[in-house]
Amino acid sequence: MTMAEPTTLVLTPTPYDDPVAAGLIEAVQQVYVARYGGRDATPVDAAEFAPPRGLFLVGRLGGEPIACGGWRIVSPGLAELKRMYVASGFRGRGLSRILLAALEDSARRVGITRIRLETGHRQPEAIRLYETSGYTVIEKFGVYRHDPGSTCFGKSLV
Repeated sequence: MTMAEPTTLVLTPTPYDDPVAAGLIEAVQQVYVARYGGRDATPVDAAEFAPPRGLFLVGRLGGEPIACGGWRIVSPGLAELKRMYVASGFRGRGLSRILLAALEDSARRVGITRIRLETGHRQPEAIRLYETSGYTVIEKFGVYRHDPGSTCFGKSLV
């Protein structure tokens, strides 16, 4: 008898600097290294992802941490998504959509009306996720605003 593969993604608010979150964040940084040749240079302070200024979620399947993502408030009513990640062996199952929806819902509950993010041209699966989730291209912002390979997206949460 074989056990069924766990299919329910359990999302837990987790401090950004928690060891489990830090391991997932390091994994996404290694994706950036592989695809772009370096880590994301955007300044991030763990406190920005602590309620009420933000939220960081870790997603687990069968108790194994396999996904993460968070948002931080950048100005009244506006939040920025950071560190969206699903481990490579778990992609293609719709888990990123579940995580994204949970992040949007949690931001909406605290009065966020717009959400934005930055991604790069070497992450076509991320671009596809955002485009098919109602995000549209916005003016570039942040560290990569002058990088031709950067794309910024935004969405109304109203």
